[in-house]
Amino acid sequence: MNAAELRERLRKEAAAIGLDAFGVAPVDADVRADYFKKWIAEGMHGDMDWLAKNPERRTQATQVLPEAKSIIVVGLNYYQPHPPADYRIAKYALGADYHNVLVKKLKKLCTVMRELGGAQKPYVDTGPVLEKPMAAEAGLGWQGKSTILLQKGFGTWLFLGVIITTLELEPSKKEPNRCGSCTRCIDACPTAAIIAPYKLDARKCLAYLTIEHDGPIPLEYRKPMGDRVFGCDDCLDVCPWNKWAQITKEQKFSPRPHLPLRETLVWTEADFLNHFKGTPVKRLGLHRWWRNALTVLGNRGEARDLPAVTALENHENAMVAEHAKWAHAEIVARG
Repeated sequence: MNAAELRERLRKEAAAIGLDAFGVAPVDADVRADYFKKWIAEGMHGDMDWLAKNPERRTQATQVLPEAKSIIVVGLNYYQPHPPADYRIAKYALGADYHNVLVKKLKKLCTVMRELGGAQKPYVDTGPVLEKPMAAEAGLGWQGKSTILLQKGFGTWLFLGVIITTLELEPSKKEPNRCGSCTRCIDACPTAAIIAPYKLDARKCLAYLTIEHDGPIPLEYRKPMGDRVFGCDDCLDVCPWNKWAQITKEQKFSPRPHLPLRETLVWTEADFLNHFKGTPVKRLGLHRWWRNALTVLGNRGEARDLPAVTALENHENAMVAEHAKWAHAEIVARG
């Protein structure tokens, strides 16, 4: 098979495996290396120290696999409406951990590629690759002003997987940027974290603060958190390209039950791990879950939540105790 036929063969294999988007980028694809390095130098990655490690490996696929000739990028649709609840978990984390789901699909595709004579390295947020600019170079869509990848068929709701391969495949046609003059994502950000079109300061982003950040939620961002206990979808939800969003076909992404937040304040570590086993929320740990839950209760809680909140005011973890006292004061102030 020539490079074009090989790409088509793998596209069909990817669809049969259950992947919703497929594209190929050249091994020397432009992943905006200078922009990425400047973003790191400005400290906009916050506490995510791993992003600053090995910048050359992140921006040059041949540093990861010297014999690489092509980069495959695939997408898996995860869209579903938020379930009814008095707090929100980002859509990507409502069900099973996408790393586990998508990695299994990538490994199946890699098996086919190995039979075709290729050597591969697959990644799902787990290695030194810049998925979004790679996806844009592979023709899956374009990076919007929020920095999220936008796709004509699935909007903002694609998990991305990357396979660096020694197979020589014909690159896919790139999509033009279709954001135009729209600024809905910028206008919708609760903390003004999108500081300019196509530029995100992670240190202000609620997704970063509620998931990646280890310490207390800064006071200036607690009220903007509103009812968001894990992540934030605001800049995704408002995108006009979601007009064509489709409900995910992946049953493993079905949401776990939402318990009242006050009930989670009496959890043991084992209770927390059991409830969120196999989901992205598990990585928070109990204390950071309480930090987030207490912030949401401070914003939305009622008198019936006070006993559970008060019980944590003298917790041995200083962050938990401070957030409990803050939440208590906010609930009482609202009457």
